[in-house]
Amino acid sequence: MQTDTLHALDALSFRLGAEEYGIDILKVQEIRGYESVTRIANAPEYIKGVINLRGIIVPIVDMRIRFGIGTPTYDQFTVVIILNIGQHVIGMVVDSVSDVITLDPAQIKPAPELGTALDTDYLIGLGTLDERMLILVDIDKLMSGAELGLLDKLAA
Repeated sequence: MQTDTLHALDALSFRLGAEEYGIDILKVQEIRGYESVTRIANAPEYIKGVINLRGIIVPIVDMRIRFGIGTPTYDQFTVVIILNIGQHVIGMVVDSVSDVITLDPAQIKPAPELGTALDTDYLIGLGTLDERMLILVDIDKLMSGAELGLLDKLAA
């Protein structure tokens, strides 16, 4: 087992439906309330549109649609997590944000093997904290090269 890949993780926890997820806090630029977006013709359904964030055009991805978790509803708890991924700024719509959690390597379990039926390449593992379990997402892998190329076109 490689010990260099296991390190403490400061994760921003957020909810999509009944599940709680976590992403590396270092990828987060800011958290904003959900606001209306400018729709882009012919964009995939999970790309809600774009917003102008202090002069930067930011594509907004709805994670409920991206993960196929029911119909998204937008209320006072809905937030957009603004992420820095490589040279890209992307907004991610989630149901709500909980808190920042520090997970020790011992609290991070490997993602279960689910066969080829489900793409789990973007899962880091499962974080356990008391009775809570966070699905830890590698946001760089989730927002893969093909999507970032598509997002580049939308932001152009």
